[in-house]
Amino acid sequence: MLNPYWDPSYAEPFLNYSPSHLIAIAVLCIISTFLYVFRSAIQASARLQSFIRWSLLMALAVPEVLLNVWYVQEGMWDAQKTLPLELCSIMLILSVVMLLTSSRMLYALVFFAGIGGALQAMITPSLWYPFPHFRFFHFFIVHIAIIAAALYMTWIKQYKPNWKAVGWTMVFLNVLLIIVGALNYWLDANYMFLMHKPLTASLLDLLGPHPYYLLSEEAIALFMFSIMYVVFFVLPGKRNRMSKSFISTNDTSSE
Repeated sequence: MLNPYWDPSYAEPFLNYSPSHLIAIAVLCIISTFLYVFRSAIQASARLQSFIRWSLLMALAVPEVLLNVWYVQEGMWDAQKTLPLELCSIMLILSVVMLLTSSRMLYALVFFAGIGGALQAMITPSLWYPFPHFRFFHFFIVHIAIIAAALYMTWIKQYKPNWKAVGWTMVFLNVLLIIVGALNYWLDANYMFLMHKPLTASLLDLLGPHPYYLLSEEAIALFMFSIMYVVFFVLPGKRNRMSKSFISTNDTSSE
């Protein structure tokens, strides 16, 4: 392609925590804050909910379609590298299906594994191309959309997982690990970084050599999902109960 921003041999490398990276993280924070602060107003408007839902669907689907078109046009499509077998690629597909079907089972997976995986990718991107290359926009748009889709279902549609969903998500991830691991062996690939760490800097660098970092990931995932459940659901539930109890007490004492 003539456009350098679609060129697969783009000369400049992506740098973690460059201004463009920090802006992408800021955009995620702004969108998340918007969904939370204006959740009541969004809940009251079916039209606004529909707009946000379809915007999220487009943010997930359109960049991914363009990515695969780019792979084919540039002769880069390769079963060893470009199949949708990375965790966030799988979460992207599940997010689309979740938004289309309102599936509570998929919601639990997207909430825990989607937010957890996409947030890690946002903080330490496995990305070669900087702003304003197409791959930069694809990477951050779809990862932000995965997180936003889970938050939309949580704060706007008021979906809520339970503790069993944490275990279900861990089971799902381990089954996925076996399937993707078998495909890695068959294709001589490294999807989900099961065979070795990414070449770019990542949190995996802190978790020891292969295969021990895979065991560390298991423990971190379980810890992260548990913390997410407590922060998003247990603590707000206790706060709401305390608030209702306080109001009830005041009403009784004023009689």
